[in-house]
Amino acid sequence: MSTKNLMKKELLTYILMAFISLSLASFTFAVEKPNMVIFLADDHGLTESSVYGNSDILTPMMASLAEQGLVFDRAFVASPACGPSRSALFSGLMPARNGAEENHQRPRAKTQIMVRRMQDAGYEVAAFGKVAHLNYGKLIGFDIEKQGRRAAIGGDVKQYLDNRSSKKPLLLIVGDHRPHVPWIKEMAYDPNKLTLPVWFIDTPQTREHWARYLTDITGMDEQMAKVDAMAKAYFKNDDFLFIYTADHGGQWPFAKWNLYDKGINVPFIARWPGHIDIGTRTGAMVSWIDIFPTLLDLVGGHVPEGIDGQSFLPVLLGLADQHRHVVYTTTTADGTKNVYPIRSVRTARFKYVRNIHAEAYHSNHSDILRLDGAGGYWDSWDQAAKIDAKAKAIVDKYYQRPEIEFFDLDKDPDEQVNLASDPEHKQQIIKMSKLLDTWMIKQGDSVRMKRDPMPLSGPTPRALNAQQPIKKNN
Repeated sequence: MSTKNLMKKELLTYILMAFISLSLASFTFAVEKPNMVIFLADDHGLTESSVYGNSDILTPMMASLAEQGLVFDRAFVASPACGPSRSALFSGLMPARNGAEENHQRPRAKTQIMVRRMQDAGYEVAAFGKVAHLNYGKLIGFDIEKQGRRAAIGGDVKQYLDNRSSKKPLLLIVGDHRPHVPWIKEMAYDPNKLTLPVWFIDTPQTREHWARYLTDITGMDEQMAKVDAMAKAYFKNDDFLFIYTADHGGQWPFAKWNLYDKGINVPFIARWPGHIDIGTRTGAMVSWIDIFPTLLDLVGGHVPEGIDGQSFLPVLLGLADQHRHVVYTTTTADGTKNVYPIRSVRTARFKYVRNIHAEAYHSNHSDILRLDGAGGYWDSWDQAAKIDAKAKAIVDKYYQRPEIEFFDLDKDPDEQVNLASDPEHKQQIIKMSKLLDTWMIKQGDSVRMKRDPMPLSGPTPRALNAQQPIKKNN
């Protein structure tokens, strides 16, 4: 590119950014602080929704949101486990910086600042259901918090709204426990008529569990519709921001506790009549750590300096179609279980995955515990692997990972073809490896674990041996 053309491009970029900045400034002054509702699902993968192309499942509330708002196709969580994902949300910091690197690990108290910043901006913040992980809501500082599961959520929210006297703008966060395991026994879908993901082994037990999982998602969608109706009745109109998203993918092989897109790419749909264009989609890459910086930016609040999150308000309001150029994700362990640290960096087209202990078994709750309504299909996978080469390949791929995985997501969205040894992509792999190295150093990510993973030279992980300490990791 010539110097003249480069200067012209830089000038156009400057003018565009100036226009966006002026537009956002005008927007902030013109709009009163809106009421907001955020509805969170637990373990809901992106593709298990009619909005994202699954014709097997009914999710009418999500479909309604999509028709009336903006659908994000590339929204990612910081980590594919409940604790690290939610701690990142409420801190704007990635796991190594907020302290919740493993599932169920307590984040550092001083990092959980985002709700308090919303309160500083004049908001009352109320949380119902599974919003914070475990009892960490006290660290976050909600004005109102009531832990609850499933049907109890609706009654709690209604009682709160019926009796609310505060005149402050409201940020209401509601978390449904579904479709977290154990999945409901009753099935709204015929298992034999469902299309299974390509990385599944097709057995009757798998189909039954998949049908139960989808049934829970539909139930969660119905609960979200009820919360939306309550909010409309309380606010006496629909002029409020409504966001639906999920903390990571479902508890399935290659999804939760994994850095494939099935674990980290989550649904994200936003509706705000008169402010967000209806029936639109964006390919902009955003992260869960960006959510609260965006809300604070929207209401003129103080976005803390030095956090990892970045406001994507221009994307939300239709003023831009790009946000992040790369997204980083991490997963480490669940205490002394699921110990298999992975790190990844993703662009719009490519993903680089580093399995830090490729000499060990990958394993998690599903294959270890094999509980009904969770991983109860795993015995059927083992049996299928004994007689079917394709099934064996899937099981082997699940347990044994190469050190480096590299995917061209445009050509291979299901991440089935590892291009790590493909000479055509050598330079891109080197580039993304360096990006990840630099980022991990800046994050202070030393891959801390409570125990070493289970070596491939030992027995396959099972419930009796998967939690036994092998060696303290320093």
